[in-house]
Amino acid sequence: MTTPTPTRPRILTGDRPTGRLHLGHLAGSLQGRVALQDTHDLFVLVADVQALTDHFDRPHTVHDHVPEVMLDYLAAGLDPAKVTFVLQSAVPQLAELTLYLLNLVTVSKLRQNPTVKTEIVQKGYGEAVPAGFFIYPAAQVADIVAFGAQVVPVGEDQQPMLELAREVVRRFNSLYGPTLTEPQAHLSAVSRLPGLDGGAKMGKSLGNAIYLSDTPEEVQRKVMGMYTDPGHLRASDPGRVEGNPVFTFLDAFDPDPARVAALKAHYRAGGLGDVTLKRHLIEVLEPLLAPMRARRATFAADPSAVMRLLQQGTARGRAEAACTLKRVRSALRLHEC
Repeated sequence: MTTPTPTRPRILTGDRPTGRLHLGHLAGSLQGRVALQDTHDLFVLVADVQALTDHFDRPHTVHDHVPEVMLDYLAAGLDPAKVTFVLQSAVPQLAELTLYLLNLVTVSKLRQNPTVKTEIVQKGYGEAVPAGFFIYPAAQVADIVAFGAQVVPVGEDQQPMLELAREVVRRFNSLYGPTLTEPQAHLSAVSRLPGLDGGAKMGKSLGNAIYLSDTPEEVQRKVMGMYTDPGHLRASDPGRVEGNPVFTFLDAFDPDPARVAALKAHYRAGGLGDVTLKRHLIEVLEPLLAPMRARRATFAADPSAVMRLLQQGTARGRAEAACTLKRVRSALRLHEC
């Protein structure tokens, strides 16, 4: 008699298709997903509906980047035999589920969401913030519960979003009976990478990123132009490691922590030039990115096959969301006609 194989825990993650994915995504989420795909039932959401909340006037941008993001996923090592890729806009159950869950979310709670508050200021919305953008944290809750996610990978800045999901699930289950799964957080080892310009965050649209699809020449040019320590004028000068993006990148990607520690000590003491340091970073990044470029080129040769992978995963996603929605409608005592 064989022992039944335990069901792998379900995990949900994803990205907005508003641009090519970059090293920040690799460090913050993609490397973790590649590791988790062997131990979890991994759903990856291509969040094109969420992307439209602040790209509603540029739908072509979202449309064009769906296949690009899929190529980045496959290039990074996500295995279509292990991962379910889902296109958000092709799962209509998510919209209905969002509507029901909005009854359990207050306006003040949405207004207090740190990400929403920050982005309202960054985008200059003021009082003219689009309602779709304002409620997207509630829509994210619908995404999580629709697919029955037990685990959600988050960085520190995303924890309020997950806590909202947990609160909504607890309130729903308290009011209507045990229906929805309460998700747990899986904290990312690296929450974010700074931009090449020393900015707080590497961003798709900020011109301060190294993309997974960049050529070796582009990577070299970008690394050699990276911000370092503005007070480190000569190689012989002592330099600051803190706030220096080159060292943050080395912490994230150099497989030899002892070597990074020695470089930091050398830089602080003086005698290590920025050019030498940046050349080392290039030597670290190239073996990491070269296999990704090769995988990307292989999949890019048959774009229709890439989109079929997304279609197949989306069909599974719709089935899962339909089951969840059926339970939710039953819990809410809604009539079936």
